[in-house]
Amino acid sequence: MAELVVVGPELMQRWRRVIPVDEVIRLGRAPRSGWAVPWDWLISREHAELHLQGDRLKVRRLDAARNPIYFDEVDTSEFLLSVGAQFRIGKTTFRLAAVEVDDDFPSPFEERTFHRDELKSFAFDNADHRLEVLSTLPRVISHAVNDEELGSRLASLLLEAIPHAQAAALVQCNQDSTQAEEPKMTLADDSALMRWDSSDEGISQFSPSRRLINAALQRGKGILHVWHDSDKTDVGYTRPAGRWTNLDWAFCMPFKEEACKGWCLYVSGQSASMGSSPTVSEDDLKGDLRFTEMVSEFIGAIRQVRLLEQRQAGLSQFFSPAVMETLRGADPDKMLEPKESDITVLFCDVRGFSKKSEASRHDLKELLDRVSDALGVMTCGIIKHDGVIADFQGDAALGFWGWPTPLFDGPLLACRAALEIEAEFKKSDQDKNNSLAGFQVGIGIAHGPAIAGKIGTDEQVKVGAFGPVVNLGSRLESMTKQLWASILIDEPTARFVRDLMPRSQGRCRRLGRIRPYGMEDALMVSELLPPADCVGAISDQHVTDYEAAVDAVMERRWDEAIELLDKLPDEDRTKDFLRQFLDSNHCEPPIDWDGVVEMVNK
Repeated sequence: MAELVVVGPELMQRWRRVIPVDEVIRLGRAPRSGWAVPWDWLISREHAELHLQGDRLKVRRLDAARNPIYFDEVDTSEFLLSVGAQFRIGKTTFRLAAVEVDDDFPSPFEERTFHRDELKSFAFDNADHRLEVLSTLPRVISHAVNDEELGSRLASLLLEAIPHAQAAALVQCNQDSTQAEEPKMTLADDSALMRWDSSDEGISQFSPSRRLINAALQRGKGILHVWHDSDKTDVGYTRPAGRWTNLDWAFCMPFKEEACKGWCLYVSGQSASMGSSPTVSEDDLKGDLRFTEMVSEFIGAIRQVRLLEQRQAGLSQFFSPAVMETLRGADPDKMLEPKESDITVLFCDVRGFSKKSEASRHDLKELLDRVSDALGVMTCGIIKHDGVIADFQGDAALGFWGWPTPLFDGPLLACRAALEIEAEFKKSDQDKNNSLAGFQVGIGIAHGPAIAGKIGTDEQVKVGAFGPVVNLGSRLESMTKQLWASILIDEPTARFVRDLMPRSQGRCRRLGRIRPYGMEDALMVSELLPPADCVGAISDQHVTDYEAAVDAVMERRWDEAIELLDKLPDEDRTKDFLRQFLDSNHCEPPIDWDGVVEMVNK
């Protein structure tokens, strides 16, 4: 693995990034996509292309670049850069470096573990300087566009605050690799992302101790490793072949927040020159550890807040404010676990989509926008009344109530949401310029036991509901087309409406015992209606007459049923369903008539 080390004229003007294999990277002051070097005005907005080929980096100056690229201080338009070599644009240098995390460290001469409470007792030296450096931390965070840049800036900040440190790094490791009881050398190049910096230009390759990193992450504490004996003149730890440096102490401080799981800060240095007494005392390192812990806690807290904000923003698309408040007061993962409960399901589908699709086949974007507006009306209605959005299927939405916490009035909330959604569609249909004009809505509501929560596979998980009541809600929604009704509800929901919903909010009328297509059991299906004083609403007397006709049909008094149905106004299309059923049987009940209307298709 190779990385590009970029160093500007000022201390904080630097970063390091791993170079992806087989990918061309645009380099410039502000490229549309690529790596930015914003501090150097001699670098064009898009200046060069980088392409890693094996262990060498191909660099090509773009035609739009105003200033030259100097390779070996010679103006060169295209060249191959080897590990350790560098080029310059303006006042900024770019060096190709190899990156690795070393597992070939010897056992430390001394290991010290520091609990966070213990670190609080350590005093700082040069506190004024450290405070000044710490004051730049907000700018470091705000200017970092990604984790890679944050790591580079943090490494530079640590080096500025800890003068005797010679190398610093942010290590991000796969947390699964740190869960074993025994330390394992699992920080391979493909599972770790490391950003580092050094105060010594001679340290061209820096390899943190894999042993130290894993130990710190597993124990969740700051750990110091020292590889020299202070009582001996021979430091005894110099890496061979120029690949290793003679850094003889290092400490690692893990982050504790969930948002930084597997992260740690690694700082290393040299206690003494060969043959001299140590110049870095244990007290120095204790103060350095405490400062590094402060940085990790500050960064961890900021990232944790951002993580929670992102979760809240994501969940708020599907959960009502009341549900969100419940989730804030508990462990979200536990609250979202699937569990069985009584829920109310609402299926909502757009009517007229097929016709609009044919008419708009040359302007699909407009049709998509209109369907999105329709789904938005459904979503707002469900969330406004404390429901959960479970799924979108084309031009249909699924919402439910009664999870993650039980809701006694879940059926009433679902019915209020349905009536509001229906009213919004009817109102929009009166305005031909409205994006919902020409659309109607069909809604099915059912109440009963189901399993709700995070449902799915290891690859994809979503919040949803599972059980017969979900299927029933879908069937009721589908039946709205055949019964010429906007909202159909099952009997448990209808009981809530009759007993608890004020008639000023909504009413229901029985439409008959119906066996949905593909189902064995018949059920009493009712229609949810708006209040009688709404424009175009069916009167209470018409509701009474219709239900009397339903009773007459079930009790084989079909002549009486026909007379009652004929009293209903023509605009009440729902009566046509029952009348057509009677006509199909020649207005005479079959000999084996059991009072159930059989649906022969969806």
